[in-house]
Amino acid sequence: MRSHTAYLWMHTRERRGIVHLTPQVREEVRRSGIQEGLCLISSMHLTASVIIQDHEAGLHEDIFEWLEELAPFRPNYRHHRTGEDNGDAHLKNLLTHLQVVVPVTKGDLDLGPWQEIFYLEFDGQRRKRVVVKIIGE
Repeated sequence: MRSHTAYLWMHTRERRGIVHLTPQVREEVRRSGIQEGLCLISSMHLTASVIIQDHEAGLHEDIFEWLEELAPFRPNYRHHRTGEDNGDAHLKNLLTHLQVVVPVTKGDLDLGPWQEIFYLEFDGQRRKRVVVKIIGE
């Protein structure tokens, strides 16, 4: 079994944002030379997530609106006692998950017809990393 690891750097201008990762991840699968296996894409920060979803702007707005309803930004999270102000970002991460795993088949991501990989940022305006780990043959 072989493996390939890459780090993708994220830096959103806004506190919240979405970055389409499919092309970058697909390129890492190609670089790996792995034909059959698994690809893990994981945020290395607890205030961001990686999801698989449709590449449609209205849906992206709906997702952020839904997350804001479930975990709104507010000043009185207990986490803020540490000096942070991103308690909502941690909760949004819990709702959307840290990472995804995608099959690699015939040297490419084996995604469904509308499936794309996205990085969701909930506490941006600074550099963060996503790790891409591909294992297989």
